[in-house]
Amino acid sequence: MTDAQYLSGRLLLAMPGMFDPRFDHSVIAMCMHDENGAFGVGIGHVREGVRLHSLLEELEIDPGEAPDCAVLNGGPVEPTRGFVLHSPDWGGQGTVEVTGLCALSASLDILRAISNGRGPSHWLIALGYAGWGPGQLDNEMRHHGWYAADAHGEVLFETAYADRWTATWKAEGIDPALLANVTGRA
Repeated sequence: MTDAQYLSGRLLLAMPGMFDPRFDHSVIAMCMHDENGAFGVGIGHVREGVRLHSLLEELEIDPGEAPDCAVLNGGPVEPTRGFVLHSPDWGGQGTVEVTGLCALSASLDILRAISNGRGPSHWLIALGYAGWGPGQLDNEMRHHGWYAADAHGEVLFETAYADRWTATWKAEGIDPALLANVTGRA
């Protein structure tokens, strides 16, 4: 595995004192990271004022059996574009496996399946994504902006949104209260 690929399928945590306030206490499910850049979906912050039923109705999909849950703020890029991170027990056109963590779908088919009670057993919906150009994320990691955690499926699907940042640190064996918001250089 090359350095450029090692973040795919991992959870990316914003370090305390992150230089970009849009990512304060962010947890990002990394879906792709290679020489062309990186792509991930934020899983720790709720998109204010947006619920699943209203989103489905806007897309002219009957909510049916879908619970009216929160929609997450997936990131600052294309904030109206939707993504579903889900368990790999469902697949449709364009579904991509995020090795070791989940699957990713962005079609209306998965929303219809969820509303009909035929969707994946675990899922979450986000609007927007976090994206980086070639080498950009690697540079931010060298400047201590991010921490790459292992894939913790229990954090993704079994932990409350607001608790995911702390829960991921704890799953890594790190007490986030002990993290410093400044770093030095030797």
